[in-house]
Amino acid sequence: MGSKKIISIANQKGGVGKTTTAINLGAALAVRGQRVLIIDLDPQGNASTGLGISRDERRKTVYDLLLGQDSASSLARPTDVENLSIIPANMDLSSADSELMATARRVVHLRNALHHRESDFDFILIDCPPSLNLLTINAFVASDTVIVPLQAEFFALEGLSQLLLTVREVRETANADLRIEGIVLTMFDRRNNLCQQVEEDARSNLGDLVFETMIPRNVRLSEAPSYAMPVLNYDPTSRGALAYKALASEVMSRNSASQVPENV
Repeated sequence: MGSKKIISIANQKGGVGKTTTAINLGAALAVRGQRVLIIDLDPQGNASTGLGISRDERRKTVYDLLLGQDSASSLARPTDVENLSIIPANMDLSSADSELMATARRVVHLRNALHHRESDFDFILIDCPPSLNLLTINAFVASDTVIVPLQAEFFALEGLSQLLLTVREVRETANADLRIEGIVLTMFDRRNNLCQQVEEDARSNLGDLVFETMIPRNVRLSEAPSYAMPVLNYDPTSRGALAYKALASEVMSRNSASQVPENV
């Protein structure tokens, strides 16, 4: 790719596969030769743990990036996956929301940190916290697009409306170029009638915004974080690994063809 692409991975609801998607989509893009940076913007730091960065090793984190104390390139930590790096997070980030609120341009700190320096990366994936707080708004203002993991469950689409409204508000006030990259159905089980109904409703209401690839409910995918590695390393032939490889292909195809849907 000619220039970096910044993608927020966001859903204000927890437990929908957001961090799992950040880690494994990042790994799948890296396997395809893309230079990928994951920014862990969640104070829980699960993406950092899932990529093998212990809490004792997180003396410098994304907190320092947001406050302008260090650059992205100096904070990026290599992982065991070639071409994949991460800027880790810890609980210090939980106080960043209030600290940023006290600053004059509180929504642009992350954008300034990422856009005002040369990038060594093709893709930057931002793992957002499970809320539409100031950290998530910073991510949206810094990003080109948003990927929304959507668990195939009852009321899934109802929870999506507030996120889409937030994206639209950011477009109108701070980042006119922000778009939805796509919505990816997660924890999908074809044997479950409800999952099939959610898929049908999502594709009917959102059309091309929904990725063709769906992430299955998969034991290997669930086990991989406990071994501090992406599922592509833990079990590269598992259904979960193959699904994230397919999703990476879709993401690259959309970007190479500049076919990201423009409606929100």
